[in-house]
Amino acid sequence: MTSTVAGTAAGALLAVVALAFGFWGFILTLLFMGAGAVLGRAAEGRLDLAAVLDAVRGRRTFP
Repeated sequence: MTSTVAGTAAGALLAVVALAFGFWGFILTLLFMGAGAVLGRAAEGRLDLAAVLDAVRGRRTFP
């Protein structure tokens, strides 16, 4: 199991535990899963968070 899969699973588990289902629970589960995937990729070294933050701030563009 890669860090991305583990991060996604952890985010999903936290979302399900924290919420009482429903539509907004589903939306927040998706957000937690996305955050877990991003953190997992960063932990694997496949994603440079500093470069992403710079691009969001407009300081740099992706090649």
